[in-house]
Amino acid sequence: MALYYYKALSKDGKKTSGTLDAPSAQIARETLIKKNLYPIALTASQQETRVSQFFRNFFQKNVDAKDLIFFTKQLAVLLKAGVPLLQALELLIEQTEGQLRSIVINLKDSIKEGKSLAEGLSAYPKIFSNTYVQLVKAGEASGKLEIILDRLTAYIERSETLRKKIRGALTMPAIQLAIALGVVILLLAVVIPSISETFSSMKMTLPVATRALMTLSDIVINYYFILLITITIVGGTFLWWKNTQSGSRAWDKFILKVPMAGYFARMGAVVQFSSTLGMLLEAGVNLEQELSIVTDLINNKILVNKLEQARESIIKQGKISEYLQETGIFPAVAIYLIKTGEESGTLPEMLLQVGTYYDSEVTEYADGLVTKITPITTIVMGAIVGVVVMAIAGPILQMNQNLGKEFKV
Repeated sequence: MALYYYKALSKDGKKTSGTLDAPSAQIARETLIKKNLYPIALTASQQETRVSQFFRNFFQKNVDAKDLIFFTKQLAVLLKAGVPLLQALELLIEQTEGQLRSIVINLKDSIKEGKSLAEGLSAYPKIFSNTYVQLVKAGEASGKLEIILDRLTAYIERSETLRKKIRGALTMPAIQLAIALGVVILLLAVVIPSISETFSSMKMTLPVATRALMTLSDIVINYYFILLITITIVGGTFLWWKNTQSGSRAWDKFILKVPMAGYFARMGAVVQFSSTLGMLLEAGVNLEQELSIVTDLINNKILVNKLEQARESIIKQGKISEYLQETGIFPAVAIYLIKTGEESGTLPEMLLQVGTYYDSEVTEYADGLVTKITPITTIVMGAIVGVVVMAIAGPILQMNQNLGKEFKV
């Protein structure tokens, strides 16, 4: 986007001037004409500083999954209605805002310059994935772009729903444990110090739990700075190790062994692999390229290695189900459906069916997980706070009983 100074004539012939943001001079002229202004002079400003560009980009609305779904769905609807691609993008400019609007304007400009939609999308790899671009490219080549965009919309919506389900399943327990930790820290930092002097003056024999809490309280109060530095160093070291090649593999291997996390990693790989490969096969993308795109989508390096080994065998032999079974990732039902698709010539449909089926299964698992984990974390939270409270309340009750006995005597 650039800043343009303009001088124009209104409908009644009056001269007007001002500034306008636009990606090109042509877009600036078209924008003025839409406002019923006829430009007589248009010059690009050279005075826009990097600081002003930074602030403009900083406050500009970023493209999220919701925006991506809207763009893909609306473009598919317009194309199915028979609207030409260039005109469809012009209509989308009026319906979008922030960064997405700038992207749509640039896409329109690139198509005017003779580029394809896929080429324009490839300029934004952080927003439009390689899978997205390749599917659009295949759709343009086959003349089925609107169908591909429909598939992409459904795929992105399912992926976003699944991501929210998994995040929701883990967020509430994390919040509950964070609250429990906050309560414990508050007791250690505020409550225990105020009563520890009383316990010391009474010369009581305190329970082991109470003495441990008093020691922990002293550490938190007197050495909190050292604790913060230690936590920071440990956390930073862990992140550094996790980003190394050996550390990343070790962590991914560990994740696969954790019951819930391992399930999500494996089933997520099955859903991504099946859904994406099904769409790519349906669009007519080259098999070798398809498998490269699909394996790049998987986050877990252990699973990626297994799929890459299968990839080489599939490319040579052309038998998908046989080598997917050897990976140990895909369930027996998925292998059976994929094999049936190969034998009946309906492999793309069967892969999409596998993706949809296991996507629903993971969603149901995540929903059930929320109902199971929440009571468990509530009990754990109550137990932690209860132990701390009892360690404090026990000596207080004992002290009151001792005082009562003294008064009776």
